[in-house]
Amino acid sequence: MTRILVVEDDAPLRDAVATSLRAHGYAATEAGTAEEAIALAGHDLPDLVLLDLSLPGADGFHALERLRTFTEIPVVVLTVRDAKDDKIRALDGGADDYVVKPFDLDELLARLRAALRRRPDGEAAETVIAVGDLEIDRARGRVTRGGDPVHLTPTELRLLDLLVTSDGRLLTYAQVTAHLHTLTRRDVDQGTLRVFVAQLRKKLGDDAADPRLIVTHHGLGYRWIAGDSPDDQSL
Repeated sequence: MTRILVVEDDAPLRDAVATSLRAHGYAATEAGTAEEAIALAGHDLPDLVLLDLSLPGADGFHALERLRTFTEIPVVVLTVRDAKDDKIRALDGGADDYVVKPFDLDELLARLRAALRRRPDGEAAETVIAVGDLEIDRARGRVTRGGDPVHLTPTELRLLDLLVTSDGRLLTYAQVTAHLHTLTRRDVDQGTLRVFVAQLRKKLGDDAADPRLIVTHHGLGYRWIAGDSPDDQSL
């Protein structure tokens, strides 16, 4: 049975949407906040997320950004916000469709079916990565060393996620700065990037001179080695 996660802070509306989905043969789970949605998506791996943008605390844009760090499942935005800038931001951020409230149920169901037909095949991305005493929970945005929490800034967390999902490929300075700019909407130059990487290394207990996590290819970029021997740093 196709599983849909309904993320909506208005409980009566959330219940009504979930009930309608169940009546049409879907298995629906519900979340009222971005953090709850991210946790459920990482644990239950639904087939599609139906996402409101106006959530309490962290909003739907934050939820979408976090979801896209560990899954490519379809996300359909269902929101009262109909400004063009919001639509562009959501679609550029990885949403598959954008539906404005009030909505017609038959049209919403048709859009869900279309999004589900486009969902990626294959296994879901790994959400918890362990390297020695370091554990990275990508779904929840939590990092621990030896069981103790590592407090990363949002930019450091985004940088770490980019590195750990690169499959050991070299990430050029241009690729990393462009990625951070897309997520943060702030310009990041190479000097600032070096500061971010140095801070991240320090918090993770990595040593640039003898790396076990992040290798610097001077003049080119960075590579995540996940504890492998960095002796061979040829490209």
